[in-house]
Amino acid sequence: MNTRDDRRAAPTAPPESFAALRERLAGGGVRLSKRLTQVASFALAQPDEIALGTVASIAEKAGVQPSTLVRFSQTLGFAGFSDLQALFRARLRNHVSNYDERLLSLRARGGEAPASAVLFDGFCEAATRSVAAVHDRIDLADVDRAARILASAETLYLIGQRRSFPVTAYMSYALGKLGIRNVLIGSAAGTDAETVSFAGPRDAALAISFAPYASTTLALAAQAAAQGTPLVAVTDSPFSPLVAEGRLWFELVEADFQGFRSLAASMAFAMTLAVAVADERRRRGAPGSTPQDGMPVPD
Repeated sequence: MNTRDDRRAAPTAPPESFAALRERLAGGGVRLSKRLTQVASFALAQPDEIALGTVASIAEKAGVQPSTLVRFSQTLGFAGFSDLQALFRARLRNHVSNYDERLLSLRARGGEAPASAVLFDGFCEAATRSVAAVHDRIDLADVDRAARILASAETLYLIGQRRSFPVTAYMSYALGKLGIRNVLIGSAAGTDAETVSFAGPRDAALAISFAPYASTTLALAAQAAAQGTPLVAVTDSPFSPLVAEGRLWFELVEADFQGFRSLAASMAFAMTLAVAVADERRRRGAPGSTPQDGMPVPD
């Protein structure tokens, strides 16, 4: 039954690039069953696995049957899974080619490039791509909406674990310097659930999590939302579990280098949101100020 519905909703032509595929899935124009949504989430989070794996290995890692991969491909307009996989392989070839060209350029400038130079070049390039992508993708009207939601709060609860924790920690520091009351969730005593239990409709929460999603962050975000606390989410996929919890959510994808993802774009967004919240509170005459009123920028 799902097969018939999914094929009827298929686009007339398949996407021609990974970026186009991502836009099509994120745009919500393709009707997907629960299983196909599971494949879509895995494909966007693990594109290299799709490019390099076999049908059997990909299906096992995605937690679906191999036939589901075929059905997912046809839903997007491809004849079969091999055609979809070719698109992911083209993305991987372009990625490797660009890196090889940078490495050759380094060696041409200074002979055999030292490992530190290659690493520094790679991480700087990944950070640049991350910031450029978030600059082009983020809807500034949504940033204004988020600032209004968070600026209305008596207390902001900042929820993030693992790789996301440095982002929420920086936001807590910046908001504190700007005179805005906030609570950084991440207690070594294991009392985060109790702390979040104080959040209510007059407060607001910001939850940040990227794949593989931290179970604690998901649980605390769900708890805050269930208590009626307005929630803004920052994540990396329209299929992220955080999307269902947030009143407003932002998609933010960091580029990687040798399997490591920077926080360049995340920190740029966090700084923007913190100062935007302070500016909104200043305009309302609430406590909290922005640097333009004489307060130093958080350093």
